Amino acid sequence: MTPSDIVYTTLGLGALAAAVLPRLLRRRPLSMPIVFLVIGAVAAALPVPLPQVDPVADRVWVEHVTEVCVIVSLMGAGLAINRPFTPRSWAGPWRLIGITLPLTVVATAMSAWLLLGWPVAAALLAGALLAPTDPVLAAEVRVGEPTDDEDDEDEVRFALTAEAGLNDGLAFPFVLAAVALAAAGGAWSQAGWGRWFVVDVLVKVAVGVVVGLALGRLLGWMFFRAGASALRLSGHMEGFVALAATFLSYGIAELAHGYGFLAVFVTACTIRAAERDHGYHKVLHEFTEQIERLLTAALLVLLGGYLVTGGLSELTWWTVLVALGLILVIRPVTGWIAQLGLPAGPRERAVTAVFGLRGIGSLFYLSYALGHDDFAGLAEELWALTALTVALSVLLHGVSATPVIRRLDQLRGTRPTDTPP
Repeated sequence: MTPSDIVYTTLGLGALAAAVLPRLLRRRPLSMPIVFLVIGAVAAALPVPLPQVDPVADRVWVEHVTEVCVIVSLMGAGLAINRPFTPRSWAGPWRLIGITLPLTVVATAMSAWLLLGWPVAAALLAGALLAPTDPVLAAEVRVGEPTDDEDDEDEVRFALTAEAGLNDGLAFPFVLAAVALAAAGGAWSQAGWGRWFVVDVLVKVAVGVVVGLALGRLLGWMFFRAGASALRLSGHMEGFVALAATFLSYGIAELAHGYGFLAVFVTACTIRAAERDHGYHKVLHEFTEQIERLLTAALLVLLGGYLVTGGLSELTWWTVLVALGLILVIRPVTGWIAQLGLPAGPRERAVTAVFGLRGIGSLFYLSYALGHDDFAGLAEELWALTALTVALSVLLHGVSATPVIRRLDQLRGTRPTDTPP
């Protein structure tokens, strides 16, 4: 028995489980991410020669795998949203981005600075990488497959899905601010905030949006309106074209020094708007969902293994307090504040505020940041805090999402038609 044989067997079992588990767990208070996280932890504890991942030593590998997982999930999220874009109909997500995201960054950074005694740059990084919402890890709190009805989305699922699509790109300026502050040795006056605001906030966001809109319009014309049948890909129903759109938008935006995450989501939403009621959107979405599910399952197995093989060795009770404070206090409070004045009812506002999952995006941001600075040698501590927060979010939100959302649907008197299979 060789390690490679075990890996192949594990990959096969994992792929099979990724196909079966969503249906088995659909109406149970248990999510697929929880199962894979536990599988990874149990497998790593067994006396079997499975490969182990050290995210500090294997930083480049971890960065790129999590990067691919995030951009694929962003494409799927954008293709799934049925609601056309208008400032009023998207008010919820914009408030979560403009109010909840920065407040969460500041509050989490203050917690890390005061409770953990970290330098201000490392504390700011902790706030930046743990602030984005990532509902890909809980199918109950995201919109389902594309439909013909633009109103076939409740406000909770729509707000969380759109927030996740937008803030995976718009959290990047805060990460780059932490990198700039670390490079300046923690001196605020030397971090170059003018350049950061102009380049990292205004220019890169604008480039990401422009690339997403331009490529989305081009691909939308190509998919649905091109005169040549070979170019009008909606007639061929090829799902893998979603990967072409994903990698093209991300690559072009990054080459143009913009935010690729934002470009991917905007590209997906623009393609969706090109021919909103066409069945090809469902084909594209299903393909991206399958790829996303496989990548997420693999990463969660590795994360579970990391947690039980020394990943939490740098934890302290104060670190646990910071992680729990973010999930149970900071996100719910800031999420509620952002929704004050919106037409959604108090139950919907509460659920939207509470279910801000932390996930794969946080792992990517940390890997990316550590590639630019060592943050005063706190790499292990940062990974311990991030891994614990993601694991707690997977467990707490994964267990509670199904009963909470089901109850919310019952109170509204609606069927959960937009819940993924």
